Amino acid sequence: MSVLTGKIREANGKSAARKLRTDECIPAVVYGLNDNVSLSINPKELSKLIDAKGRNVLIELKVDGDSAENRNVVLKEFQTHPLKPGWVHVDFLEIDISKKIKVKVPVFLVGVSPGEKQGGIVNHIIRALEIESLPNDIPEKFEVDMSGVELNQMIRVSDLNLGESIQILNDPNDIVLNVHLEKVKEEEPGVEEGTEGEEGAEGAEEDKGSAESKDDSGKKEDG
Repeated sequence: MSVLTGKIREANGKSAARKLRTDECIPAVVYGLNDNVSLSINPKELSKLIDAKGRNVLIELKVDGDSAENRNVVLKEFQTHPLKPGWVHVDFLEIDISKKIKVKVPVFLVGVSPGEKQGGIVNHIIRALEIESLPNDIPEKFEVDMSGVELNQMIRVSDLNLGESIQILNDPNDIVLNVHLEKVKEEEPGVEEGTEGEEGAEGAEEDKGSAESKDDSGKKEDG
């Protein structure tokens, strides 16, 4: 289990949060099993844990000034700065490691499929699976081996083997990915330039000639 340290946060509000960030810390909250705790943490230390073990890393949180010696937590939510990289607030969820929890685990595709070598395109539909398992059994990620995926083949949730300790909550019939040829849109045959205009001009000449004949005949009748 990865360890992260923090300190109880006494003051709240924007000014207090701004002071924390100048000290290279950010405000955080632990939604506990019995109580909630406001604290501050070093975002760089948290980033190291996530980079090493993934978004669902199980963390042993040691908070200076907390009533509990340590808390087992997972990352629940976080807020990022709208204009520059970096986190501005983090929420943790305290868990009982003896009970199953629901989380989302990212899906990664490994290798190049035979279908791609034949000109196919990979359509990666499900990029994260929702699972239920004990906290210690949560994988960092799911990897799908593409070496056996042929052209026009699809991989469904039911095709994934994740072990008996993990229950996938997605519909078994949901498609995780497929490899297919891109359809080329056939161009509709265009009308030859000038054809319609020439026919219109000819029709106009005929109408004009007809009108002149009628005028001539009318003049003769009047005379």
